Amino acid sequence: MFKAQLFDADRWAKLFAKSGAKYVVLTSKHHEGWCNYPSPQAWNWNSVDNGPGKDLTKMLTEAVRKAGLKMGLYHSLFEWYHPLYLSDKANKYNTSRYVDEVLQPQLRQIVRDYQPSVVWADGDWEAADTYWKSKEFLAWLYTSSPVKDDVIVNDRWGAGDRNLHGGFYTGGDRYNPSTLQTHKWEDCFTIDAGSWGYNRDATLANYLTIDQILSLLVGGTAKNGNSLINIGPTADGIITPIYEERLTQMGQWLDVNGEAIYGSTPWRQVNDSFSDVQVWYTQKAEESAVYATIMSWPADSIVTLHYPQPIPGQTATAQLLGESGKLRYAVNGRNTVIALPKVPLTTLKSKNAWTIKLSNWN
Repeated sequence: MFKAQLFDADRWAKLFAKSGAKYVVLTSKHHEGWCNYPSPQAWNWNSVDNGPGKDLTKMLTEAVRKAGLKMGLYHSLFEWYHPLYLSDKANKYNTSRYVDEVLQPQLRQIVRDYQPSVVWADGDWEAADTYWKSKEFLAWLYTSSPVKDDVIVNDRWGAGDRNLHGGFYTGGDRYNPSTLQTHKWEDCFTIDAGSWGYNRDATLANYLTIDQILSLLVGGTAKNGNSLINIGPTADGIITPIYEERLTQMGQWLDVNGEAIYGSTPWRQVNDSFSDVQVWYTQKAEESAVYATIMSWPADSIVTLHYPQPIPGQTATAQLLGESGKLRYAVNGRNTVIALPKVPLTTLKSKNAWTIKLSNWN
């Protein structure tokens, strides 16, 4: 029933670029074993031999790169129904026919054919990485593959490996640690809060609001994370308007406030828990700039920050990203009181959340 007859790779890619995303990860194979590329190991169970009759992975990869974004591929290690996997499992993983004859050839094929910048493994939890032969694959990936100088991988390469091994950590689904993490991590979350795919039963209440999305995005960045935001297309290949709206809203926000996100690093303080509004901090240390992103507008248009301090001997300024002019502020001990413009919020370029750039502060 999966036909993707209305799939338009360029339209998808343009939407992703419009959203402010810098990389895209496509599910090339999920746990049911269906491949969105022509896999010899999945004969008549892939998007070329069946259903769409198209190499969807190739089409989207080419479109995403043409749009100026990095392309990554998700690939499940195990398969729920594959007889070779079920046989290996029944043998307590003392045999490895599924890995040798299916998984490893597929992983190498998607790397050779599509040269992804991200290899996002999943379906790791039922067996150790020694069964999946993850070390052998990763050694090839980083030393001999065509993407050895560009690729990055996550941490789902075997039972017990999450948050221990990997270029970036993903923990569990919707992973969102509460504190600053020293190792790069990624929050993979769904805009439809209850589903990783398209859910025809979903109502508006199921979808995250743009406020919720921005809170995850900004908060994750402040804690040294990235956001991988899942959308569920329809069986005929459409990204529905609710997803399009959310992604477009995010892109509009990043057009104004992206300076606080792209190329930023965590600051010494993640957030300002004493403020009347939720505040997340990021920085660009080379510019002596601290960014304080407020997730709601204070009723009196006054925000109090308890951590940033002007650098002595420097001209310290505060500016609302997207707006001209400087903000008035007063330093009282450890507290800085900043006066935001008393104007209708509809007149400001930023919506939903606002970033104060503190130049020459630490």
